[in-house]
Amino acid sequence: MNLSDIQAVKQRFGIIGLSPALNRAIDTAVQVANTDLSVLIQGESGVGKENFPQIIHQYSARKHNKYIAVNCGAIPEGTIDSELFGHEKGSFTSATSDRKGYFEEANGGTIFLDEVGELPLSTQVRLLRVLEAGEFMRVGSSKVQKTNVRVVAATNVNMLQAIADGRFREDLYYRLNAVPIHIPPLRERKEDIPLLFRRFAADFAEKYKMPVIKLTADAQNMLVNYYWRGNIRQLKNVTEQISVIEQNREIDSSTLLNYLPQQYESTLPTLFGQQQKYEGKSFANEREILYQVLFDMKKDMDDMKKVITELMANRHAEPQSQPIHTEPSYYPSTPVHHTHEGLNIVHTPTPQQHIIDADTAVEDTEEYVEESLSLTDAERDMIIRALDKHNGNRRRAAEELNISQRTLYRRIKEYGLE
Repeated sequence: MNLSDIQAVKQRFGIIGLSPALNRAIDTAVQVANTDLSVLIQGESGVGKENFPQIIHQYSARKHNKYIAVNCGAIPEGTIDSELFGHEKGSFTSATSDRKGYFEEANGGTIFLDEVGELPLSTQVRLLRVLEAGEFMRVGSSKVQKTNVRVVAATNVNMLQAIADGRFREDLYYRLNAVPIHIPPLRERKEDIPLLFRRFAADFAEKYKMPVIKLTADAQNMLVNYYWRGNIRQLKNVTEQISVIEQNREIDSSTLLNYLPQQYESTLPTLFGQQQKYEGKSFANEREILYQVLFDMKKDMDDMKKVITELMANRHAEPQSQPIHTEPSYYPSTPVHHTHEGLNIVHTPTPQQHIIDADTAVEDTEEYVEESLSLTDAERDMIIRALDKHNGNRRRAAEELNISQRTLYRRIKEYGLE
């Protein structure tokens, strides 16, 4: 598909974005629509996975038949088999009549299984039979029924990990994953964030009959570089909150910051090999994590210095085995003769050599004095140096420090560096 065709699909289904990864996902969905291959759509929660099964259905030969979307995670485990495959009257207490399941209702059409990773293992066996043979049985019946259904599934679960944990059948995964489509998270579509914000802002302005909110340059920069764990759903929610609450329709970075939940673990540096050390610990704010990292670094440096000091002390205390090092520690009054392969070599050490050795020994064995470390001053100096290095560019300074711009703005205010 060319870009104009992809743009037409976006307009039809209300998809906003210019990201190449998004375009590739749309192109794949349209290309596979005319086949009967099962499709597995993977992506984080809130990225808009629900649009793609509709694209596949509407561009397929099944578009005039039923399209049924099922949220597998919202159906209790005890009733999900009945919901998907139907049941016979009297098969369980509340089964007062025969009931068709979704696979029977959607015969000839498309069924979208959202959150397919939440299916119980017993239901997975039934679903595998539908995908392999197009056969199923109602709950409480022994009669095999046929269905011709296109299955499109979606999940935000790491399926390979679920298979390794025994929560999902490997054979079912490969049946569903005949054609994989990955929807990128919002943080990998940074060029789309301002477009989505403006669209949502315009929609809410019309909905609530009020002027459209706009962002300053700093606020837009903050919006683009935020992590967005909830993806498009979270961005829409934040836009609606600001549209309703803020009287001033021009939003600066300090105002926007009030609507962005703090996400510490994604913005702070982690020492190499230290990731497991901090897992399971809870911290009240980013500063506590930073202090913990600095304290651990300082402790490691102290331990290293002590080890080096001990090694140097042991080196001077050990007896020397080489002939040239068997001289007395004082300056000898007479030359020392050594014989090597019949040659008589005279070695006369100079006073300067012994003075240096003596000083070195004293320096190596002197008592280690622990230096005090002011974490606040160290942090303030690091911020000043980063800002100077990048000529006041806060975005680059934040990247240099491995912290979020939101955190950098707060530190600048706290330390009076504005």
